[in-house]
Amino acid sequence: MSKHFKTLIALSIIPQIILVKIIGLFPNLVESYYSSGIYPVISKIARYIFGWIPFSVGDIIYTLAILLLIRFIIRRLPGLLKKPLQLLRELLVVISVLYALFHLLWGFNYYRLPLHEKLNLSEQYTQEELYNYTKYLIEKSNSIHRELNPDSTALIKIPYSRNEIYQMSLEGYQNLASQYPNLQIETQSIKTSLYSTGLSFMGYGGYLNPFTNEAQVNGLQINYRYPVVSCHEQAHQIGYSAENEANFIGFLAATNSSDLYFQYSGYLYVMRYALAAVKRNSPEQFEILKKQVYPGIIKNYIEVDTFWKKYQTKAEPLFKKTFNSFLKANNQTKGIKSYSYVVALLVNYHKANDGKKQ
Repeated sequence: MSKHFKTLIALSIIPQIILVKIIGLFPNLVESYYSSGIYPVISKIARYIFGWIPFSVGDIIYTLAILLLIRFIIRRLPGLLKKPLQLLRELLVVISVLYALFHLLWGFNYYRLPLHEKLNLSEQYTQEELYNYTKYLIEKSNSIHRELNPDSTALIKIPYSRNEIYQMSLEGYQNLASQYPNLQIETQSIKTSLYSTGLSFMGYGGYLNPFTNEAQVNGLQINYRYPVVSCHEQAHQIGYSAENEANFIGFLAATNSSDLYFQYSGYLYVMRYALAAVKRNSPEQFEILKKQVYPGIIKNYIEVDTFWKKYQTKAEPLFKKTFNSFLKANNQTKGIKSYSYVVALLVNYHKANDGKKQ
């Protein structure tokens, strides 16, 4: 590659950033031409290419990239430090190429039309609506727990392997597709991440590889969370980049499964967000509601907390801060807090559907 061509690629990062920001001002166009047009084709092709491979190709690529970076540092960095402009050009070439690939293969979904607008749902809810919805979640979760185990104090364990859970996650999406065709998943590409230990230390249940479109799941997390986390990562996979939207769609997919364990995983996942929202606004109401939750469900929550505490390190806040900055840079103004903004979608979707099963 000639020096002149490298310089052009390096400098392209500036117009790229400007172009992305301009495109982001037109969410309807992004929704129509990218998220509902180009992207589904890209995603489907990627799932066909990588979905059948039993291990994470994306994680292998990341590993090779790290090794190449180490090789570059050892062999070329000492010489390039004497030529700072040349070093800057080399770095900008890599950044420019990755920036372009990221947005073309997945990243433009950050600028699509917000889901609440597509579903004609309000962004606001009253405290009474939140309280009533949380009561509904508690009743529903208790009911499913009772069906799985008549002992209200029992800890629920899912009797399926991870691969069985990945395959079973399709059913919820297939059931949803009759009402929302854009949520159809025909070809799966969901893997257990090779970096599950690292994800645990960083505090993440999974992630989507934007370059291979593989949905990656943390293989060390607590058993009952696998169904809803799998569904969450697949929501990212089909183009819903916002964390609150992926939480919402992942919940819908899990609870639209005919399997009670999937439903249990989905309801417990969002009930925790709802209870947290109640607690922020009314600690007294929270205490009242908390007493209505089955002891077995509380044990499942404690099991999750214990797991994350085991992997908690002083570096975790740095990882969360970095991801927070990444989200804010990609059109999620609330950053990592956007995970919890799923409550507004849940409350208003439930209200719009007259409290029927989602």
